[in-house]
This record gives sequence, structure tokens and C-alpha cells, in this order.
Amino acid sequence: MTKPPLHIHLAAPRGFCAGVDRAIKIVEMALTKWGAPVYVRHEIVHNKFVVDGLRDKGAVFVEELDECPDDRPVIFSAHGVAKVVPAEAQRRNMIYVDATCPLVSKVHIEAERHSDNGLQIIMIGHEGHPETIGTMGQLPDGEVLLVETEVDVATVDVRDPDKLAFVTQTTLSVDDTKGIVAALNARFPNIVGPHKEDICYATTNRQEAVKEVAPKVDAMLVVGAPNSSNSKRLVEVGAKNGCDYSQLVQRAGDIDWRALEGIASLGITAGASAPEVLVNEVIDAFRDRFDVTVDIVETAVERVNFKVPRVLRDVEL
Repeated sequence: MTKPPLHIHLAAPRGFCAGVDRAIKIVEMALTKWGAPVYVRHEIVHNKFVVDGLRDKGAVFVEELDECPDDRPVIFSAHGVAKVVPAEAQRRNMIYVDATCPLVSKVHIEAERHSDNGLQIIMIGHEGHPETIGTMGQLPDGEVLLVETEVDVATVDVRDPDKLAFVTQTTLSVDDTKGIVAALNARFPNIVGPHKEDICYATTNRQEAVKEVAPKVDAMLVVGAPNSSNSKRLVEVGAKNGCDYSQLVQRAGDIDWRALEGIASLGITAGASAPEVLVNEVIDAFRDRFDVTVDIVETAVERVNFKVPRVLRDVEL
């Protein structure tokens, strides 16, 4: 039986960013250096396939430091942690390795610098997301106020409207954030913004690639986890840029084939914590059902690389 033709537009860049790559490498190197088990506070990155793979190698994932024994190393996830977490690890004389993405650390430093200059911080982010919790936890309660929408900007209660700065979560939608920043500038004309965009290069690049692909395809699939902020933003970007069917799938088994009946073109991308092996699995699933041709839609080339912490630089994988 002849398979129907399908043209897949594969977005590039997609998948792992430098911060995710570094965080995974840190867990693997820690296991090589200290042996199993190594404890990881929170999912190292938001992807079940990656977490399960590291668990199989001897990583133990916990939500809080009090679930970790004093005599085993603990790693803090790529999303960053509040200041009280490493302080408690130090108090307990634990070996700990901070896998916080350097671009998240940049936001932490920025917030502290603004606070040192007497400014109260407004953070644009998602309530309950580990990155937001970590950034707000760099300063005492009340020093960082969270806004999620333009509506929140209208009601946020600040100490002094002339002594404010803002920072953002690194994995937000670039377009949505522009509206919130504009609302902040309109209500607080003297608010101080970041020297350089807080939304990270990888988030921006993946969203730009989706904007390029979305108008050309009948459907868009984003390979990523349901708790991955940057993956969910890619789904939204696809839907807002001309693709009526834009969906998140963790892997090939999640594809809704009935919804894709009759399509002639498909866009595929992956969130920053999704490995390429899962993208290939999705493409192979389509090859089973369609006569597939693939073209790569590349909007940027990434050459960013982050060093691992000094304590692990003597380890070879």
C-alpha cells in the first residue's frame, strides 16, 4: 500500500541548549568522580527521558535537601535554587555542586546588584516554576515581586515607584514578555531593565525557528515535557504564528494520529531539555506511516559552551 507523502520541516536550532548539556554532564561527571548514589535536588532538567536515564546510572532525585544524607554529594538543578539551599548544605558540611545555568546565575547577580543599589525588583515569571522560586529566593521576602501578565502589572503593590528594577525568567515567550515590559515602563517610567535581555539565547532562537516554520505547515509538534516552560512556550508560538494544530509530545507514543489524518506538511521542534534521540523517534514514527521528506529550517547557529564547575574539571567521561 502506497504511503501518503509528508514534508517535515525540522526547526533548527532545537533541543539541548548549552545550559542543559552542562547540567546533564555535571551529574554524569559527579557519578564518575564519587560513584553512586549522587543526589539531585529537583529534576536536573525538565525531561523524563533524561531524568530516567540518569536515575538508571545512579542519580537519586529529591525535591528538598532534607531528603539527602550528609555523606553523599548533592547537585542543584539547572533552574537554580534560593540562597538558603547552598547555605544549608554548607552548614551540614555536604559536598554540593551547583548546576545552575550560567544565564540563570546572571539574572541572580543582576537582582542582587539592583537590590544593593536600593531598588525593589519586579520579576516577570511563572509562579511556582523552580527558576522563579530560585531567583526570588536570592533576596529577602518582599524584595522581589512576581508578575505573570500585563494585568498583574496594573495591580502590583510596590514600595517606591521610582526605585524599581525588573528581571525575567529565562524561558518565557519573547513576544508575551514584550507586552509585560511595555506595561511596566508605562506604569513605572523610571524602572530599570536588564543591560542585556534576560530571556536566554536558546529560548529566543528556538522561538524564532518555530515562527519561520509555523506558517508553512499543517501541524506542529514540539518534543518536550509538560513541565518544561520553554517547550510549552514553543507550542504557543506555533499556534500564534499560523499553525492551527500545535501540540506538545513527550515522545512518539504521545502522537495523536487521528488528529493528523490528511496532513501534507509537518513542523517538528524540541524544547531545550529534549534530547535529539526523541526527535528521531518521532520522525521514525512518521516514516512508518508516510513517505517522508525532511528539510531543515535553520534560523541561527549556536556555538555556546559552558564550562563545568572547577570541582569536576579533572573528570573524564
